[in-house]
Amino acid sequence: MSARYITTTLPYVNANPHLGHALEFVEADCLARTARLAGDEVFFNIGTDEHGAKVAKNAENEGRDPKEYVDDYSGRFKSFADKLNISYDSFIRTTDLVHIRAAQEFWKRCAEAGDIYKAEYEIKYCVGCELEKTDSELVDGHCPLHPNLPIEIRKEENYYFKFSKYQKELLDHYASNPDFVVPSERLGEITSLAKSGLKDFSISRKCDKLSWGIPVPGDEEHVMYVWFDALVNYISAIGWPEDEERFKKWWPVTQLAGKDNLRQQSAMWQAMLRSAGLPFSQQIFIHGFITSGGQKMSKTLGNIIDPMVIIEKYGVDALRYILLRHASPFEDSDLTLETIHNLYTDHLTNGLGNLVARVMKLSEEHLKETVIETPVVRADSVNDFQFNKAMDFIWEHIAGLDEYITNEKPFSVVKNDPQGGKEMISSCVKQLFAIANMLAPFMPETSQKIVEAIKANKKPENLFPRL
Repeated sequence: MSARYITTTLPYVNANPHLGHALEFVEADCLARTARLAGDEVFFNIGTDEHGAKVAKNAENEGRDPKEYVDDYSGRFKSFADKLNISYDSFIRTTDLVHIRAAQEFWKRCAEAGDIYKAEYEIKYCVGCELEKTDSELVDGHCPLHPNLPIEIRKEENYYFKFSKYQKELLDHYASNPDFVVPSERLGEITSLAKSGLKDFSISRKCDKLSWGIPVPGDEEHVMYVWFDALVNYISAIGWPEDEERFKKWWPVTQLAGKDNLRQQSAMWQAMLRSAGLPFSQQIFIHGFITSGGQKMSKTLGNIIDPMVIIEKYGVDALRYILLRHASPFEDSDLTLETIHNLYTDHLTNGLGNLVARVMKLSEEHLKETVIETPVVRADSVNDFQFNKAMDFIWEHIAGLDEYITNEKPFSVVKNDPQGGKEMISSCVKQLFAIANMLAPFMPETSQKIVEAIKANKKPENLFPRL
């Protein structure tokens, strides 16, 4: 049995959870559940990123204290994760005292390495990303991720991190570890960025401009820049620096992140780790965005798909199914309400749900008991982050069993040849049990309902009612 550490990025608490958060949570959960079924010991971390200018501004706009504001929104994300049946072991908040202490110690170690200095710079800054931008990252003078927000020109004295110092070490690591960032296209992107030159980045803000942050050790006039603070969660969640044994047990980590986090996770954070004398992450999986009707979801366009609305109408496992099978693991994916409804009807109501009803009705009517065999865990595709391919494999079995029942007609055979018919039905139940166990990391509630129905030898209520 091996120890495996898996983490999502921490959602920023400046808005309610959305479909992109659901995608990352569910992908990470599927990976964690698959690892546990394979016999690994897993530590699965999620949480919330709670400092920074956007949080302070939103709290002010709502007439609330920042801590009250983040407590509220962090609670929303935790409830959201629970609703999605996310099997996390840790929900860390960047306002937790254990994290604050770790972030300050991390700062000290980077400073001791000679990688933090104070300087005055004029920068081009995207408020949406809370990041400074180089000219090469801008399109027509705007951030491509936030084209409607003006780029601010800022000139101030801040602390900076010597990102440029780690250019060669990062490039060497990318070259010698071709699976460090997946898919390979994203590794190519970050390699190109590093080759073009890494620019030292700001890691603090003046308290008179932003007080909502972790104080910089030894300088009460500055607080840590939100990205520097938040990235440390990956090690504070596993006991660093206070519990060295626990940290060594779990580190390094498999990280999941969206493509807008490529630079932060696979370059900035890795350089910071080396500065603090810590090993690189194990692997970073970068997923795409979810669009709707060919466009980015926005209130203005009216094309936002609220995951809670989908759950309310179709159920949690229906949403998990759609995100894991019909959203590309690596590229952007387009979903509409119509597409979601059709997938639910075709693949869940008429597919899996109907199959379970057919098999268990036959079993209940003709078998006194069922024989359950230990399933074989298939994890290859999931460990390669190809969740859709893994689910395609399961649905091939679903289609195959459905075709067998239609063609071989055990419901007719059992009338003329009771013993032969019962053997055919028993075989169907065994295949259904295997399908249920394969579904466990993807659709855990559905898997459990099928297993319980088989053990009770009773047809369950419709798993996916027709809507």
